[in-house]
Amino acid sequence: MHGLRPDGHVLLATRIVRMFAYGFLSVVLVLYLADVGLSDTVIGVLLSLTLLGDTVISLWVTTGADRIGRRRMLILGALLMLFAGAIFAFTNNIILLIIAAIIGVISPSGYEVGPFLAIEQAALTQTVPDERRTGIFAWYNLIGSFATALGALAGGALPYFLQRAGTSSLNSYRTVVLAYAAMGVVLALMFMRLSNAVEASKTNAPIPHTRFGLHRSRGVVLKLSALFGLDAFAGGFVMQSIVAYWFHIRFGVETATLGGIFFGANLLAGGSALAAAWVARKIGLVNTMVFTHLPSNVLLILVPLMPNLPLAIAVLLLRFSISQMDVPTRQSYTMAVVAPDERSAAGGVTGIARTVGAALSPALAGVFISSPVLMSAPFLVAGGLKVLYDLLLFRSFRSLRTAT
Repeated sequence: MHGLRPDGHVLLATRIVRMFAYGFLSVVLVLYLADVGLSDTVIGVLLSLTLLGDTVISLWVTTGADRIGRRRMLILGALLMLFAGAIFAFTNNIILLIIAAIIGVISPSGYEVGPFLAIEQAALTQTVPDERRTGIFAWYNLIGSFATALGALAGGALPYFLQRAGTSSLNSYRTVVLAYAAMGVVLALMFMRLSNAVEASKTNAPIPHTRFGLHRSRGVVLKLSALFGLDAFAGGFVMQSIVAYWFHIRFGVETATLGGIFFGANLLAGGSALAAAWVARKIGLVNTMVFTHLPSNVLLILVPLMPNLPLAIAVLLLRFSISQMDVPTRQSYTMAVVAPDERSAAGGVTGIARTVGAALSPALAGVFISSPVLMSAPFLVAGGLKVLYDLLLFRSFRSLRTAT
């Protein structure tokens, strides 16, 4: 963190606010939609549309950010958070909810959605030397995980205490959704403080023919995108809001306890992300992505097989303690294998592939959870597909090495 430029500190601060908002909402989002009167299957479809809706917006924003302006696009993303949160809070009309899900930015997973990640990382890459890139990305993910953890704790505790004070469950959940919308305003104001130093450098060199902002690195980015999409498709079965709902249905866990579970889980995930930089220096970026991810996926499969709540929580927390070591290494690897003028686009295209992948599976997860027989299937399917992703990634990229 030493020597990080002021813009870097602003970007880390916006990461904290945004991830707090995502964690804050994710614990109660499905509970809120269920209280509004939507069925499990409809909720699953709406979550899928929420993630799919980010795709077109994110594609346009991230692939145009280097040309139109990174700061402008970040502000636009923050305003789309405000829009989505406001619509979700003030109506239960399924048509309006679908429109908000498609156009707006809302995170049912507690993880990053929308155009922010790709643009912020492209800007952050300009603030540090190459040899420190993985380290700063580790801190970027660490503070994000801690913020998500605090958000999950607050998002579970607030409706619990409001209900104890006499507020209906629906209105207590709605309060969380309104607070999420307000955080979009805070983010927009923070992004306005960024300087022109975060923008892509302008040169007089001829601009090569591009598609989605890519030219020389198109092949490797598309291959990475396909693999990252598979990983995200698997992860969509076990996004945080779905896992929270599963614990609520399976074990009757209250929102305050759910908040505590995911507070601990995200703290552990943040620690694992910080450790990733040290491990990557020892064994390389690709090896770190694969060999830390495989055991976490085995643990994911074991969660629904536990006979009681304490054991299920213990296995989930153990899984989170190593689950995020692939994230900063994956992000750093993507920035390293592309040309500097393709970084926003590369981050955007790979991020969109992840969004599309993650958007397809919640609808299936909703169908699984609505059936007593298949209620635990999301964990088993997700774990199996993630193992397949790890094996394919290692086979495809073990020979393409970069600076860590």
